[in-house]
Amino acid sequence: MTFPELPNLHALAILLLTGIALLLFSRDRIPLESSSLMILVMLTLGLTLFPFQSGGEQKLSAVALFSGFGHQALVAVCALMVAGQGLVRTGALEPLGRILSRLWGRWPQLSLLLTLVLAAVLSAFVNNTPIVVLLLPILVSVAIRTGRSPSSVLMPMGLATLLGGMGTTIGTSTNLLVVSVAADMGLKEIGMFDFLLPAAVAGALGIFYLWAIAPRLLPQRETPMSNISPRIFSAELSINEENPLVGETLATAIKRTDGGLKVERIRRGNNNFLMPIPDVVLRAGDRLLVNDTPQNLKEFEQILETALYSGDHRVDEDHPLQAQDQQIAEVVVVR
Repeated sequence: MTFPELPNLHALAILLLTGIALLLFSRDRIPLESSSLMILVMLTLGLTLFPFQSGGEQKLSAVALFSGFGHQALVAVCALMVAGQGLVRTGALEPLGRILSRLWGRWPQLSLLLTLVLAAVLSAFVNNTPIVVLLLPILVSVAIRTGRSPSSVLMPMGLATLLGGMGTTIGTSTNLLVVSVAADMGLKEIGMFDFLLPAAVAGALGIFYLWAIAPRLLPQRETPMSNISPRIFSAELSINEENPLVGETLATAIKRTDGGLKVERIRRGNNNFLMPIPDVVLRAGDRLLVNDTPQNLKEFEQILETALYSGDHRVDEDHPLQAQDQQIAEVVVVR
């Protein structure tokens, strides 16, 4: 009986270093960035002192290690991450999020299917991070409002992004790596959409399963926020001279928000306040005093093409929304 040849010392060292890396990554007290840099330093020192050689010819050294950061697959992955972060920062995907949020209130099941399809399609071209950032607050809010378990919508959405990423060579880092390695080995170049047909068949079946079957199998866990009332903020929607609401009634503005806009008062001028009667004709300079959640207030700002103010300042990063004054009272019920 013959045993397989043992790996060389460099291979054993890499296996040991991999175990150390997994141990460091599992420690919450050590930041992930520090653990990654520590592993990189250990690799650099190891290959500098003991470069890998085979047959007397140097194969791998610290210089070759750092040259790997210029590999086209790694550059492509980093570029996709930068593009994805740009989508998050600029809010380019927010219109899609607002449309989905409105649809969820009317047709939950159809909206779940559209959400899964949208997540799969977008993940074929961009990193999964901006997709999750876009859909996560919408789906959590929907789950709280409808009393559903967040896992019944979040887990299918996450799996849908994995299914969509299989459709193109840039959909996942794994696809990029496989295509790059195949090119280095001299194999036929793989086109961007060569994976599309088999991935579309598998993705269609997978999305149907995630839509029709998976939510029924997932445990219905109660969210810790299910019994917490949403925080309400006070703000003003300012109407400028170019706003299409000028000359229209308040009922028209409410209709544009599908009845979601609840106006407390209408501020006209400095100290004049009008009751929110539906027949009131809006003028340039009017401010609609509204109390609602931050998500709804931003949605009203976009739909009505108004400017959102909190006090004397327009709402932005430097002047965020201020919550209403809230008090906590303890009541003892006795017999």
